[in-house]
Amino acid sequence: MTTLFIAEKPSMARELARCLPPPQQRGNGFIRTGGGIVTWAYGHVLQQAEPQDYDGRYKTWRAEDLPIIPQTWKLLVSPASKDQFRIICQLIEQADTLVNAGDPDREGQLLIDEILDYIGNTKPVRRILLNALDEKSIHESLADLRDNGDFRHLKESALARSRADWLIGMNLSRAYTLAARRQGHKVVLPIGRVKTPTLALVVRRQRELDDFKSVTYYVVKADFRHPNGLITAQWQPKDTQAGLDPEGRVIDKAQAEELLSRLEADPGGTIAERKKTKKKEAQRLPLSLSALQVLAGRRYGYSPQQVLDTAQQLYERKLTTYPRSDCEYLPLNQRKDVPRILDNLRQIQAGQLPGWVSGADPSIKSRAWNDSRITAHHAIIPTTVRCDFAHLNAMQQHVYYLIAQAYIAQFYPLYEYDQTKITIEAAGEQFAAHGKIVTQWGWKELYRNDKNQEDDEAKGDLPAVRKGDKVRYEKGNVDQKQTKPPPRFTASTLLAAMKEIYKYVKDDSLKKKLKEVQGIGTEATRATIISELIQRKFLVEEGKKKYLKPTDMAYLLVDALPDAMVYPDETAIWEDRLYKMSEGKDSLDAFLADQIAFLKTLIAAAGKADMGRQKGEGRRCPKCGSMMILRHGKYGDFYGCSQYPSCRATEPVEAASPADIDKTYKCPRCRDGYFQKREGPYGVYWTCSTPSCHTRCADVDGVPSLYHNK
Repeated sequence: MTTLFIAEKPSMARELARCLPPPQQRGNGFIRTGGGIVTWAYGHVLQQAEPQDYDGRYKTWRAEDLPIIPQTWKLLVSPASKDQFRIICQLIEQADTLVNAGDPDREGQLLIDEILDYIGNTKPVRRILLNALDEKSIHESLADLRDNGDFRHLKESALARSRADWLIGMNLSRAYTLAARRQGHKVVLPIGRVKTPTLALVVRRQRELDDFKSVTYYVVKADFRHPNGLITAQWQPKDTQAGLDPEGRVIDKAQAEELLSRLEADPGGTIAERKKTKKKEAQRLPLSLSALQVLAGRRYGYSPQQVLDTAQQLYERKLTTYPRSDCEYLPLNQRKDVPRILDNLRQIQAGQLPGWVSGADPSIKSRAWNDSRITAHHAIIPTTVRCDFAHLNAMQQHVYYLIAQAYIAQFYPLYEYDQTKITIEAAGEQFAAHGKIVTQWGWKELYRNDKNQEDDEAKGDLPAVRKGDKVRYEKGNVDQKQTKPPPRFTASTLLAAMKEIYKYVKDDSLKKKLKEVQGIGTEATRATIISELIQRKFLVEEGKKKYLKPTDMAYLLVDALPDAMVYPDETAIWEDRLYKMSEGKDSLDAFLADQIAFLKTLIAAAGKADMGRQKGEGRRCPKCGSMMILRHGKYGDFYGCSQYPSCRATEPVEAASPADIDKTYKCPRCRDGYFQKREGPYGVYWTCSTPSCHTRCADVDGVPSLYHNK
């Protein structure tokens, strides 16, 4: 009986073949072993058909053809993969059983399943889940092959995502590009189910920054003497206090200074409340891809794509587990590898790794060890393969170090501290002081030197007091502060926003529900989406920290679209449904039916979208009422209807917009038109405003050269 393993990529196929019984014999597009034949794809060897592949008339973009909804979905063999696809098909014909060896996520499931569905396979199929490519992990996965049918919901979820992206992208890109062109904009507007609300996050943030006006406010801090020590407390103004802004900040300095005068006149005070709470903080979870990208971006300035590429390299070198994971938990069966992994990390002479491992307790079982939170893959962790750290490049070292650090933290105790709050009443007002004493550093010992660690352990403890104790005001001061603008997005923080999209929804009632959603996009696609927005000039990176700034085209697109496309609410709800579909709690047909209904409302909105007018274009077509567009013809410039060729109405430039014509210089040849100043590829020139007059001349000191030549 011949078994055929179909891997997602050649590197995975090679490692899988090494773990099958010998002998190994390499063929054209496959490896024959004593345990079966291993072949591979190159990612998606099948691709979605374009609209014109369904009907040739769709090659021309027309509003009347929208929406384009395939009745039967078509896949086409990618031209770059046609030879390998033919080999895969031949090997399937010869095999008795098949094994889906795609990546352990929904895209990996679909990638191999769509090949089998395309050729109408009826042979039995099993599934291997390769979370790591080291020999030990592969042997364990080979011993635990599953029925591929158990993962059909995962495939349906990926298929639903793919078809929804096609419907939204193909139809709305055409609808809004056509709307823009009707209104004089020579652009192509690519619209995506995830891409567009992501772009809108940056546009809205930039507008917040542009409109931001810093507010000066004042904070009153007062020192009170207690027999057991000094207490520095901050004034807590009442809601009814004069001189407050809507946010409850003191913006009238006189009110703050008046309070100090009252305290000096009546310095006595009383402890109104003392509250001491013991607090514990569980270990930071191991890393998902998004968490790794955000952490590496913050600490080293790496882009999300750089982190993904580096994590993939470490995975292919068998040093870390599957990189495109959205999971931050670990299966209990991994605990047997803990001693070996920690021992390997102890041997790495890099930073504080050896010391951290020495302080680790392998018997500690953090909240990360939870089988109920594991799907097809688990968090990114080091494998049992010993890492030759010196032979990694700098970026690989940094990414591996972060993964190792998060793993070691699982074997440290909880972080524990005592938090104290004292409330003082004086001069008819309340003052609050906060204290904090760390009683056990625990896992935070590994992060104490992190400059981005936002801890306030420096507060220290407060004197021992009791409710009712008397205190005496000694001195105080008024600190002037400024409100700060919201932070600008970088690629890493934008990725974090996509992951925590519930924070940015328009409908606050959705926040609680969407907090459990995996965000918008997937671990594998978020970095690509951000990179594409930059490459297509919708976003630019500025400064040393590479802050993202939207371009004019980004504003044009976002302003034209309805809220349903530019706010993440709908997209996040769709993502929630895709996640439920992967668990068998939603259906492909129902999901797509709702997508189509949603699509039709957006296409209708495109017909009414206001994309703004180009400067100087102030009139509608006298025949059909559409926008007139400035065109450059054989005999000069003129205005033509944006609905050409269905409407062929034209008007001369001066008739279309008389206010835009500079009448300083009348054309001396035709005596009808006026010279207009224009910018050309070879500099500034002047041309007659009359389309039938071909007179052109150069610019000399801001005057047509024809007048200089007289």
